[in-house]
Amino acid sequence: MEHLIISSSQNVRTIKLNRPERLNAWNSQMREDLIISLEKANLDSDIDALIITGEGDRAFCAGQDLHESANFSPSEAEDWIDGFSRLYRCVSSLKIPIVAAVNGVAAGSAFQFLLLTDVRVGHSEVKIGQPEINSGIASVTGPWIMREVLGLSRTVELTLTGRFMASEEALRIGVLHHVVAREEVLPFAEKVALDLASKPKVAMQIVKRRFFEILEPGLEDAIKAAKRLHRESFETGEPQRETNNFLEKRMQSKDEKH
Repeated sequence: MEHLIISSSQNVRTIKLNRPERLNAWNSQMREDLIISLEKANLDSDIDALIITGEGDRAFCAGQDLHESANFSPSEAEDWIDGFSRLYRCVSSLKIPIVAAVNGVAAGSAFQFLLLTDVRVGHSEVKIGQPEINSGIASVTGPWIMREVLGLSRTVELTLTGRFMASEEALRIGVLHHVVAREEVLPFAEKVALDLASKPKVAMQIVKRRFFEILEPGLEDAIKAAKRLHRESFETGEPQRETNNFLEKRMQSKDEKH
């Protein structure tokens, strides 16, 4: 697993997203490796809880690596949505609880992924948001997930503005459940995971399964719509053009700083 660091302690497994040079943004390989790792943990009788976090102190995950998606064809955009469908279905259908240790920025599809985990721990400098519109990417699956947690009004505002929330707002509206000191994020997440892992297994699995039964119809509808609408979007060329403009501006900004 080139882009993941995996470790276990007692009956808790920790998966660390490991592309710090890209703010732990996922490409297709990293996403598929994460799916495999989640499925393995789910089948391991010695593992009763999971922790997901990011390498370094800058980002949990910056979402999709735009360098990969900048020049997608319409058919590649559909395949891309299929990949995220597998990831979202995998994390939301786990029979074991999953804790997110949010160590930095969580953007776009990483924000969406976070909302499918069970308990989320961050620190005061965390920034979380849905900035996809700023790079010309139409959010379709994301708003469905966001609406389930945040309600329609807040989902519309966050999706259309593309702004980031600070930790205080994220805690207030339920995106985060706990805000602790930066150095305490992972230790606190480990305590939460150990507590969840100590719960009766059958009850935990039944409750988790029922939550997925509630979510699954909406997820299927969102993915179907995303495939149709992303093909339509990428056929216009706007996402490719705007994403490349976004990357070019970001590169220029880095050059000016140096």
